[in-house]
Amino acid sequence: MPKITLIESDGTQHIVVGEVGQSIMQAAMNAMVPGIQGDCGGACSCATCHAFVDDAWAGVVPAAEDAELDMLEFANERQETSRLTCQLTMQENMDGMVLRLPESQY
Repeated sequence: MPKITLIESDGTQHIVVGEVGQSIMQAAMNAMVPGIQGDCGGACSCATCHAFVDDAWAGVVPAAEDAELDMLEFANERQETSRLTCQLTMQENMDGMVLRLPESQY
């Protein structure tokens, strides 16, 4: 099972283990990572699971689809590597990936 590190804006790190095919949002919520709220339950209809993919891993994740890009318009601190974790599924090649969380999801 792949392990992903989520880093809060204050530097606190959380290592999340998830099953292949599971959304990173769900794995993070199961691990009770602060800062991942997932208000819409993973339906890509909010931006409360926003994270920044570390530059070294940006090429590993698939490109965002239009619906995700639309939702990211509402995300705080949006960056070039911003993604909604509900739209990223755990894959073996993501083992070790680093995601950083914004200071606030609102």
